[in-house]
Order: sequence, then C-alpha cells, then structure tokens
Amino acid sequence: MAKSDGQIVIKKYANRRLYNTGTSTYVTLDDLAVMVKNGDDFVVLDAKSGDDITHSVLTQIIFEQESKTGNTLLPVSFLRQLISYYGDQMQMLLPSYLEHSMTAFTAQQDQMREQITKAFGETPMARNMQMPMQMMEEQVRRNTEMFQQAMQMFSPFAATDSKPAEDEKPKTESKDLKELKDQLRALQDKLDSMDG
Repeated sequence: MAKSDGQIVIKKYANRRLYNTGTSTYVTLDDLAVMVKNGDDFVVLDAKSGDDITHSVLTQIIFEQESKTGNTLLPVSFLRQLISYYGDQMQMLLPSYLEHSMTAFTAQQDQMREQITKAFGETPMARNMQMPMQMMEEQVRRNTEMFQQAMQMFSPFAATDSKPAEDEKPKTESKDLKELKDQLRALQDKLDSMDG
C-alpha cells in the first residue's frame, strides 16, 4: 500500500530505518523534514505493529532541527511552559490553541510577503530580500501578546494583581468558554475559602 487517502506512507522498521512506500526508497529524518517543508502529506507507521507513530517522528525531527542549527525556534521559557501543561486539566485546550496560532502566524507571513511584493514588485531583490525588522518585530509582539493572553486563560489560578482593561478583553467569547471560566473562578473561590 503506497498511499492512503492521498498520504504518503512511511514505514519505520525496528532498525530505525524509514522506508517511503511511495518512492520505494529509504529516507532519513532530514528527508522527512524536506517533505514537510514542501507540504507533502505523509503518515509514519510502525512496520511491525502498523501503529501510527507520525507524532513521535515529527517530534524527533524538531529535536534534531533544534540541535543541529543552533538557531532554536523554541525558547526555553516556552518549553518550560509547554512541559508544565502535561497532565494539567487545560492540556486538552492547548493543542488546538497552538494549531490556531500557527495558522494565524502563517497567514500573517503570507500577508507580509504580499505587501513586500506590492511595495517592491516581483524583482529578484524583493524575492530574496528578508522582511524588514519593524514588520517582523511587530508580528512577534502581536503573537507574543496573543500567546500570553491565552496562557493567562489556561492558568486561571495564577495570582494577578490587576484585571485587564475592558477594551483588552475579547469582544466575543463563546458561551462554553465563558461557562468554563465561571466554573474555574467558582472553584478558585472555594479553594480560597478553604485556605482561610
């Protein structure tokens, strides 16, 4: 079976070798990283059990990329926060938030590229030019603020000295999310009253 629903099937054998059933060749983690960058959709299966091990292989690729380049994408503070959410009650919300954040980040990147093309035209210089620092810094600032707001939402028991201003609160909030926040506040009040 070379493909399943348009996905390329990669089999991982006990000797840790990876076999691309679509091209009938052995591949490396670097090859898989290139496939990801090219937008190729693949699934990694354990050759013996048939289990889907795509998640662990992608995590291994990230680990190797972080080790090789010396140019880490994941700051230590982010890794610490991420680790702290394992086993936490809010763990189930974080993956969808991170996925949404990366989608938004990618969309912002595409908008910036489009703006640069409009400003400078389709010249070789514009295609190879790195984004102006101001634009990148502004995007990083916005994404950092969005991430910090989400982390505050995921950590309702963290002590805060001041409440956010009304204009900083999201304009629309789903009913379920509001109910969950209300329940968490009520639980925190109960815990506070037990301490006192």
